[in-house]
Amino acid sequence: MSGSNSSRPAVAALADEPLGLTVHSMPSPDEALGGDANAGRQRKRGRWQMALVLLCCAAPVIASYFTYYVIRPQSRSVFGELIDPQRPVPAVQARTPDGAIQPLAGLKGQWLIVAVGGGACDKLCEQQLYLQRQLRETLGREKDRVDRVWLVSDDAPIPNRLQAALEGATVLRVSSDALAQWLTPASGAAIGEHLYVVDPMGNWMMRFPARMDLKSAAKAKRDLDRLLRASSSWDQPGR
Repeated sequence: MSGSNSSRPAVAALADEPLGLTVHSMPSPDEALGGDANAGRQRKRGRWQMALVLLCCAAPVIASYFTYYVIRPQSRSVFGELIDPQRPVPAVQARTPDGAIQPLAGLKGQWLIVAVGGGACDKLCEQQLYLQRQLRETLGREKDRVDRVWLVSDDAPIPNRLQAALEGATVLRVSSDALAQWLTPASGAAIGEHLYVVDPMGNWMMRFPARMDLKSAAKAKRDLDRLLRASSSWDQPGR
C-alpha cells in the first residue's frame, strides 16, 4: 500500500503537466504554387541561356557565310557555281588505295578541293589533278587550311606515273552511286570535268566550271581566297 501511495504524487504531477506538441508550419497553397512557378521560370531561363551559348558558338560560322553569300558587292562576281542548298557529305564508306575502309565523313575538318576520276586517269584527269595541286600551292600561307582529295570512282589500278602528282593528296575509292549522293556535274558535263569545293563541315558548296584551264584557275583562286578570308575567324589548319 505504501508503494501504491508513493506513486500517486508522480501520477498526479504528470496529470497536471500540460501536453506539449511541436507544430511544423505548412506552406500555404499560394506559396506552393509560387514555388512551382519559380522553378518553371528557372528552367525557362536555363533554356534561354543554353540557346544563347549555342548561338554565340555558331555566330562566327553564320557571319562568315552571310558575308560571303549576302553582303558581297554586286561588282564581285563568283567564278564557281554556288551550290544551294549545300550537300552534306553522305554516311558512306570509302576505301584507301591499299583497301582499308574509311568513312567518307572522315574528310571533315578541312577545306577540300576535290577531283573525281577513274583509276586509269586519262589526260583530262591528269589535267584536273595538276590544276588541283596548283590551286592549293598558290594559296600561300593559307594552303595548310586546304586539302586535295582525289575520289576514284572505279576499281582500276592507279598508274605509277601519278605518284608524284598525288603526293600529299588524299586518295579514296568511292562507288559511283555513293558519289551521286554528294557531287554532281553541271548539265551536259561529266563528273570528272569539274573541281569541287567542300567546306570544313563536309558540305559541298561550290563547283568550278568544267574543263578549266590555267587562265580560269586564276579566277578559281580568287574564290578560294575569299572563302578562306571569310572563314578565318572559325577555321584553323588541321582537323
